[in-house]
Amino acid sequence: MRPIIGITMGDPAGIGPEITIKALAHPEVYERCRPLVVGDLSVLKQAAETVEKVSGGKIPVPEFREICEPAQGEYRYGTVDVLNEKLVDMEHLEIGKVSATGGNAAFGYVEKVIRLAMEGKVDATVTNPLNKEALNLAGHHFAGHTEIYAHFTGTKQYTMMLVHQNLRVVHVSTHVSLREACDLVKKERVLEVIRIADRACRDMGIEAPKIGVAGLNPHCGENGLFGREELDEIAPAVRQAVEERIRAEGPGPPDTVFYKARVGMY
Repeated sequence: MRPIIGITMGDPAGIGPEITIKALAHPEVYERCRPLVVGDLSVLKQAAETVEKVSGGKIPVPEFREICEPAQGEYRYGTVDVLNEKLVDMEHLEIGKVSATGGNAAFGYVEKVIRLAMEGKVDATVTNPLNKEALNLAGHHFAGHTEIYAHFTGTKQYTMMLVHQNLRVVHVSTHVSLREACDLVKKERVLEVIRIADRACRDMGIEAPKIGVAGLNPHCGENGLFGREELDEIAPAVRQAVEERIRAEGPGPPDTVFYKARVGMY
């Protein structure tokens, strides 16, 4: 049975609705999963008309089906099944404009899809872009999707992982200023992220992950000459990880770490 994938529409004033329509115009999506869009049907219809016009008719407006529960979906190519949240007043929606209305709607879609997943009604979730300024204007004080997911799932230890082909990158800090990011480089957090990375890679089917840990300062601080974070925080975290039989290495200069990861050494 193909998994049901809950897809948030993203900020209604942003690119998410058009991305959704374009993605679901590919038949191979339906061959691999049952896509369910969580958003506003009125916005999706407008986005579909825009996509059809811009594509010169190559991407026609699909048939939309408004459903109340994931189990009601048909999930067939040419049809877009939608859980219509009705959070947007089209008369006041300004495309391309940051607004509390857009931020509140985008937040609502994410909250809905998380709850569906936790209830076992969808098998996985995919999120379209939201605008962090709009999110906060609406009173939802989260730095981004990562933090929203952690909040609603009750997850205390988490980080973001970016994946492209054989490159996987996890972050000690995420959406904070550069000044704050430097202050967050502490042994406990670095070790926590190494553990999360190791566990996530194993969950992805990598039997013996090897993790390269980047330094913070130029040339990894040159033994304290350009900063002591590597000596006092990062290296002790790597040593602890190795003692726990995690295949971690570092700290190393970030440019070197990324090159090694790209060619498959990590």
